[in-house]
Amino acid sequence: MTVHLVWFRDACRIADHPALLAAARAGRVVPAMVDDPEAPTGGAKAWWQERQAEALDRDLAALGSPLVRRRGAAVPTLTGLARESGACVVHVTRALDPAGSRAQALLARELERVGIRMERHGGQTLWEPETVSTGSGSPYRVFTPFWKACALREAPPRPVPAPVRLLPPETLLPSDPEACRMRRPVHPWTEKLAAAWSPDECTGQHQLAAFAAERVRAYAAKRDLPAEPGTSSLSPWLANGGISVRQAWWTAMDACAGQPDSGTETWLRELGWREFAWHLLHHFPHTCEQPLDPRFRDFPWRDAPEELRAWQQGRTGFPVVDAGMRQLWQTGWMHNRVRMIVASFLVKDLLLPWQEGARWFMDTLVDADLASNTLGWQWAAGCGADAAPFFRIFNPTTQARKFDPDGVYIGRWVPELANVPMPWRHEPDSAPPLAASGTYPRHIVDHGAARRRALALLAERSAARS
Repeated sequence: MTVHLVWFRDACRIADHPALLAAARAGRVVPAMVDDPEAPTGGAKAWWQERQAEALDRDLAALGSPLVRRRGAAVPTLTGLARESGACVVHVTRALDPAGSRAQALLARELERVGIRMERHGGQTLWEPETVSTGSGSPYRVFTPFWKACALREAPPRPVPAPVRLLPPETLLPSDPEACRMRRPVHPWTEKLAAAWSPDECTGQHQLAAFAAERVRAYAAKRDLPAEPGTSSLSPWLANGGISVRQAWWTAMDACAGQPDSGTETWLRELGWREFAWHLLHHFPHTCEQPLDPRFRDFPWRDAPEELRAWQQGRTGFPVVDAGMRQLWQTGWMHNRVRMIVASFLVKDLLLPWQEGARWFMDTLVDADLASNTLGWQWAAGCGADAAPFFRIFNPTTQARKFDPDGVYIGRWVPELANVPMPWRHEPDSAPPLAASGTYPRHIVDHGAARRRALALLAERSAARS
């Protein structure tokens, strides 16, 4: 009986895993994971992935073939493991990120050189990126026509089931003890994440089912209110492959019997934004570091490390910004509306590079997702696809009044302001002495002046181009 190796890189689950199912149907299965020390992984994501790997190993062992973990550069390590196991095929979930695409292309060549075939399987997106294009065959750069084109396609494939059983190789292969050893967190703060998350597939599936059954209908009304449990909080499982986007799509569709209400439609559209992000990253891989809009390549961003540090630590003096940054530090996650507010503040009020914000998010978010992170930060900076124009500058105080009107979210994450009465919780700088908090910092920038500075810079650059 033939042996088939499955590389677990992006899809770290047993259900809706086409590569694993294909291998299980074809012969004996060697599930493999490589801890590549050269692959950059943020601290929060590394914490999630380590515990996810432990849960995946238990799930695979229960099916019959435990996870084989090795440490080293991905391509030579997998090639060596394939030869060691006697595998005739290596199955992979197709990578869409630049580093993963390069690694899989190189792996295919190395395997072919030693007489082993590699098979790529889909599953990371609802549709493969090449299958959605404009009438001229070029990639979409604006979300709405992209999503309309997706709506004209056949529905995404339904999720495939998990294998009932895995036949192990005749001799079980050992794991590298170094790869199995619990990674020391990049930052000690990652240890607190266990209070907020259980990074296993079963928890993700339960959370998805509960959201589709109980809360998705209210999603359109509550998704922008950070004090409310109005979002799905499924992004860590989607970003780390604990559940698939096809499972998310079809669980929601089945819950409404294929007739989406406004809440479900709005949530499916959010899955569409994730799809759009991967579509863009696949076609424009340089956008990880460079703006899609070339006019912003030489934008005169400021260099202000103390202001950057204040933003990172939630010490800007703007309550909703600081609440979001502290929620991120405490839980590895931030509400999406607040992500837009803190991003606008960094790039518009402080005029600091969007790349700095993107790097901080990639290090501290448990749902760090290269495609969505890149799209989101370039959207905020006005330099990406379908971006908010640079002259659209969020007023953090106005945003807080609109989306956290009672200051509940601010009071939860900024304890210095928890006892400051309304309306001064939104504007502690304006509070009378008896109502003010003596420990909360004052504004590090005047929003009105910062807005005028940003608009003047934009006008100056526009005039120079004309």
